[in-house]
Amino acid sequence: AEHSSHIADKPFFPSVRGFMQEAPVIALALEGDDIITRVRDLLGPTDSMVAAPGTIRGDFGFKDADAKMRNVCHASDSPEAAADEIKRFFNAGEIFSY
Repeated sequence: AEHSSHIADKPFFPSVRGFMQEAPVIALALEGDDIITRVRDLLGPTDSMVAAPGTIRGDFGFKDADAKMRNVCHASDSPEAAADEIKRFFNAGEIFSY
């Protein structure tokens, strides 16, 4: 609920919430030069119906009418969002640097 609170008032929110509860989540915290842009480029657009082949969403995303709502992966869109999401998904001591 907290992760999607910015869309909680939208009519499609129940569908998004249901989809997010269908399966376990794998969370990654990545660091690197221009990492937000690089990861978002790797994923492709949110709507997997328009994502190019060779992107994660283009190759593995849903290809149906609900494709935009059933987003196969998420990436933070700013350093501030990333900081909030890291706190939401990881406990202290769960992030390791190599």
